[in-house]
Amino acid sequence: MDIWIEHLLALLALPKFGLSTLFVVSFVSATLLPVGSEPALFGLIKLNPELFWPAIVVATIGNTLGGGVSWAMGLASHKVLDKYGHSQPHLKALVWLQRIGPKACLMSWLPIVGDPLCAVAGWLKLPLGPCLVYMAIGKFARYITMTTALLWVFPGIYKF
Repeated sequence: MDIWIEHLLALLALPKFGLSTLFVVSFVSATLLPVGSEPALFGLIKLNPELFWPAIVVATIGNTLGGGVSWAMGLASHKVLDKYGHSQPHLKALVWLQRIGPKACLMSWLPIVGDPLCAVAGWLKLPLGPCLVYMAIGKFARYITMTTALLWVFPGIYKF
């Protein structure tokens, strides 16, 4: 078992498989699993500054596709969730999300609520295409802001 774990860690090591690993981590972190892609993105860019734009794009694509999976999970869970009653705050939130529509997916970049928001968009049967576009815009803006701040605004915080 130890050899298997070592092999897996070696396979996922940065920067040897940097962009592919970043894609997988970004994809998984956009589902409802509690994984963050920002440390992987930051680490890859810190070790390979020339990969700034490719890494941002790969992380955005992976995170957006993961958001699409969350959307699909929300759509699939629609029948199950309809069996249970909703509280007044939940109903208000659902009405608000339906009124805003796919543009609500711009907030998919937010910590804690962003990934479940993608699932709720699927549950509400909001159109997938526009939801993915808004998710991509929000996630791209988050990655640019976070990475720029860590690399250039606060360069002394993280040193390797």
